[in-house]
Amino acid sequence: MRAVVLAFAVGLMSASALAQEEPQANTSAQINYSGFRDLTREVEAYRDNRLVTLADFQRMAREPNTIVLDARSSAAYTEGHIGGAINLPFTDFTDQSLRTALRDPNVRILIYCNNNFSNNARPVILKRVELALNIQTFINLYGYGYRNVYELGDVVDFNDPAVGWVRS
Repeated sequence: MRAVVLAFAVGLMSASALAQEEPQANTSAQINYSGFRDLTREVEAYRDNRLVTLADFQRMAREPNTIVLDARSSAAYTEGHIGGAINLPFTDFTDQSLRTALRDPNVRILIYCNNNFSNNARPVILKRVELALNIQTFINLYGYGYRNVYELGDVVDFNDPAVGWVRS
């Protein structure tokens, strides 16, 4: 009897240990840091050739098959954005949401974010330069298969009429 109880207890402990290991296995299957690191390395050189001036950004925005994407929060977008931009918050990026918002994976996408503005005032409070949302947005768009991405490379004042800033 004692052997049966001991065997049962060991079995429960083993099952408990396995149950504790499962979330790690599931997490690592869905989170791939080394894959992200490899992706960022691939994007780095590609992105360098995709930074455009405000004049080029505005010219490209007027051309067919071009979308200006504002990946800031919905609240920040509502407070102000570049005219003609659509909003899809970075935190909402998925295959489906991007396909719905951007339609064609070959569409030209123009991106900008807080750190493109010198104002450092709502709704574009500066982020730390190494954490500027432009970087994550570009990496993610590329990772989701969107290769026709260009990024505003200038720092501008949103009060400059050339920027085309729209306030709510």
